Amino acid sequence: MKHTTKMLLTLLLTLAVAFTAFGCTTAPAPEKGDDTTPTTTVTEAPKRTPLSIAGIQGPTGVGLANLMKSAPHSKAIEYSFTIASSPDEVVGKFSNGDVQIASVPTNLAAKLSKKLGGDVQVLALNTAGVLYMLENGNKVHSVADLRGKTIYSTGEGANPEYVLRHILKKNGIDPDKDVTIEFLAENSELVAKLATGEISLAMVPEPAATTAMTKNPDLRMAISMDAAWKAVEPDSTMMMGCVIAKKSFVKANTDAVKAFLAEYKTSVEAVADVDATAELCADFGIIAAAPIAKKAIPRCNVVFVEGAAMKPAIHGYYEILFEADPTSIGGAVPNDDFYFVP
Repeated sequence: MKHTTKMLLTLLLTLAVAFTAFGCTTAPAPEKGDDTTPTTTVTEAPKRTPLSIAGIQGPTGVGLANLMKSAPHSKAIEYSFTIASSPDEVVGKFSNGDVQIASVPTNLAAKLSKKLGGDVQVLALNTAGVLYMLENGNKVHSVADLRGKTIYSTGEGANPEYVLRHILKKNGIDPDKDVTIEFLAENSELVAKLATGEISLAMVPEPAATTAMTKNPDLRMAISMDAAWKAVEPDSTMMMGCVIAKKSFVKANTDAVKAFLAEYKTSVEAVADVDATAELCADFGIIAAAPIAKKAIPRCNVVFVEGAAMKPAIHGYYEILFEADPTSIGGAVPNDDFYFVP
């Protein structure tokens, strides 16, 4: 019996040594409070600022086309866009806060500032001269040749009328006596009358000018009103479009506004790729058809002027509009704080 017990103990000892040699040991339990489980830190993506943008069909909307395409990839802004058919539609949405940034005619920006108690700032200038005198014929080659003619146009009480009157006066032509100016309500009506030959001379903005010439091959561009403006106002630029926001919004969302301007500048620069931008303008309803957009965009004078450069670029133009009709820009030439300078 003793011998059997001794043999059993010897066997158990041998097995214990074998298990130890092959590493088959029991790991000690972790001490209380010793949490060795690895942790994973989840970082949330920064929230994007919601920003609603309104543009108008035509030149002032062209600079937005590439931004509208790239908007989903913006890291700072959650964009939404409205492309309106008229400035009046944009005025309502901007005034009641439905949109925070709007692309509008420059004289309308100044009038809105007056209407909203000065709560408007220009963020950037985006469109220079876009007006062209079209003729069905070959008699008009200079502003002097307009004397005695009947000129059709749109834009009564807005930029087009003031530009036409100023250029005529500077060339010694009385717009109330030496010519007859007939205003139509819509560019579509103007294009239709030019296309059928019902009228033979009209001042037309792009892209309506290209549309009219496409429909009536006998039409030609007789005068670039931008060139005619520069001839009589070499120190002034005919700045016709801009993007605006309320001062109160800019003050509360300065970083978002700066982010927008950086992305908008990139969008405007991309207009140099006319073919791609033309397709986008058609897709987003900025210009009716890509072939029209492709021809019109180079004559839309899309620009990007921001910061301290804005006032020198447009101040002379505002002074001329004020001289023509103070109410055209809200009764006063805008002062320095009308321009957003970061």
